[in-house]
Amino acid sequence: MFIYRILSTILFLAALPIYAAVRACRGKFLPGWKEKLGKFDAPKLGNKVIMFHGVSVGEVIALENLIKKTKETFPDYKIVVTTGTKTGQEIAHKKYDNIADFITYFPFDITICVKSFLEKIRPSVVLIAETELWPTFAAYCKQRNIPLLVINGRISDATFKSYKLLKGFFKELFKNYTEILTQSEEDKEKFIAIGAPADKTSIMKNLKFDVKRIDANIEIGKGNNRIIIAGSTHKGEDEIILDSFVKLKKQFPDIKLLLAPRHLTRVNNVTELVEKTKLPYDLRSKNATFVNNDIVILDTLGELSKMYQICDFAFIGGSFNKTGGHNPLEAVVYNKPAISGPSIHNFRDIYWILSRTKAGKVVKTPEELTNYMHKLLADKEFYAQSCEDCKTVFQSQQGAMQFVIDELNKIIM
Repeated sequence: MFIYRILSTILFLAALPIYAAVRACRGKFLPGWKEKLGKFDAPKLGNKVIMFHGVSVGEVIALENLIKKTKETFPDYKIVVTTGTKTGQEIAHKKYDNIADFITYFPFDITICVKSFLEKIRPSVVLIAETELWPTFAAYCKQRNIPLLVINGRISDATFKSYKLLKGFFKELFKNYTEILTQSEEDKEKFIAIGAPADKTSIMKNLKFDVKRIDANIEIGKGNNRIIIAGSTHKGEDEIILDSFVKLKKQFPDIKLLLAPRHLTRVNNVTELVEKTKLPYDLRSKNATFVNNDIVILDTLGELSKMYQICDFAFIGGSFNKTGGHNPLEAVVYNKPAISGPSIHNFRDIYWILSRTKAGKVVKTPEELTNYMHKLLADKEFYAQSCEDCKTVFQSQQGAMQFVIDELNKIIM
């Protein structure tokens, strides 16, 4: 660990002037670089601080319910949230500005940066999501008697192979951690295999599955029809789902489509695309139902999450572009199968769990999307098993949030 800290500091100091010169010439610096250097003004947080770190969008989103529950359970403690990326920082501010007492960037893993950060934040406990392992930060937490936990821990197969080659290094690193809380038995075994102490490593399950149903009475004229929801679609995806729907409608006349663009500024464009199908449609804002329409465009705010309860299955948007997908669990929580395109990096761990059953499916092409929707519509046994798998997956994964709260109780109370 000492050698790592010396070498990383030398390399960092050597690279910093070069980086600064290049960025200055381009007029663009790394987002949050001053904060990562420990150059920031923090509010007076006192001596009761719970710190959460999620490197980017997926991890920050996963922490949402836990952070809210922590604030509720430990009202005397200040909440600090850190991220490693600009997009993660944007999501953190969007979600936690009214909850967290301070939001900033995680420091560079260099002695001077880490020491400055810890002196300003003075956390009572630090919870780091998934696989963010920083040796210098961990060493100084140990030195200052700050409990340090990995939560929602997971290691991909590719990462595991490379980490195993450095088992001796990680074995020393994990001596600085208080607990390693993993998503699954498989992840637990991976952490132990690379050097985590077995007596400090436990299964907490997956935080992202702590999603609650929004039960509501929805008047939309479903009747005996089967409803497909295309939720949170982005530019270019509406054409894909509409093309699939028109093809399937010829064979399955009882299907209807609820089309929900992610951004309401696109409603006019989406409406133009829908008009080209020649199918009857209307807008939800005009109290449209499926009694006289084959397509309803959801152009109202805050309704999509509860709408999933009326669908038979859902396509989750943001997955046929570079967005990284949206949360499929909003549909799966109602025991409704979810389908996504190939871009799912914001929810990769969830799809890894779902796709091992029939609860979720990641398709690579629009043609594959059409074929999979056809299977759900045509094969009643397959569809029934898909719905049952949604229920089974949720039952097997829930409870993670309370597990972490209980561990925090043991540490700080």
